[in-house]
Amino acid sequence: MKHVIACIADTPRAEDVCDHAIWAAQRLDTDLEFLHVLEYQPETAPISDLGGGIWIGAQETLLLELAELDKRRYELARQHGQQRLEAAIQRARDGGALRTDGRQRQGLLVDTLLELEADTRLFVMGPHSGPPRTSRLLPDHKLEASVRALRRPVLVANRPFQPPARFMVAFDGSETSRHTVEAVSRSPLLVGLECHVVVVHADRGVCAEALQWARSALTQAGFATEGVQRQGEPAAALVAHAREAGMDLLVMGAYGHSRIRQWVLGSTTTALLNQAPTNLLILR
Repeated sequence: MKHVIACIADTPRAEDVCDHAIWAAQRLDTDLEFLHVLEYQPETAPISDLGGGIWIGAQETLLLELAELDKRRYELARQHGQQRLEAAIQRARDGGALRTDGRQRQGLLVDTLLELEADTRLFVMGPHSGPPRTSRLLPDHKLEASVRALRRPVLVANRPFQPPARFMVAFDGSETSRHTVEAVSRSPLLVGLECHVVVVHADRGVCAEALQWARSALTQAGFATEGVQRQGEPAAALVAHAREAGMDLLVMGAYGHSRIRQWVLGSTTTALLNQAPTNLLILR
């Protein structure tokens, strides 16, 4: 059985990630696993790298001491991660999610998630605690890199948990957004919640036609659906509707265009990862 994996390392919102993952596992009636990844931080040089500047007479002793400090630092990080896993498992079981386990891995976060992807139904993640990226040409933020790489759905918990009552689907008539609507209609995750389908488009005729298709598909699946048309830049319009309508969750497809086009024109997905006032469910 494919399960929900909650990534609790290196995020300031670990408790929110836990609570969203508990909710998702119960809605999907599947196992829940908490994951803590010990990942090398390139902005922090290992202490042992300083050995080259030590005079020969003292070098051997000091290098041994530095190596021990490196080992101790790693061991403390491992113990801290294990404690976080145990606390998350207990929190889940207290919340009624009894089919719960945890694992700790060492390596790059994205590589680890890709290794686990085949057996995963949903990843739950929070925003990374490192400094924000200020240029599209710099390496991706860990959360953004994970969303780009993974083919499984990702639930981004960037707000305190409350059981969702209403969600919005970002829809533009593209193949990616149609797959998003179809995935929502098939999944038990959001059944019973109020749904807004939001279309942002300059051509109101095309907008109305696309909106009718999406509303029809979700209504047939049993959702109480409202259609909304907005004008303007897509990310800003979606953020505005999420705020004005009090949405609990924004559902969207991810990265429908080439990476080069995203560098030149920007990306709605990246903008919403940074700006959305609500939690995100990103489908591929």
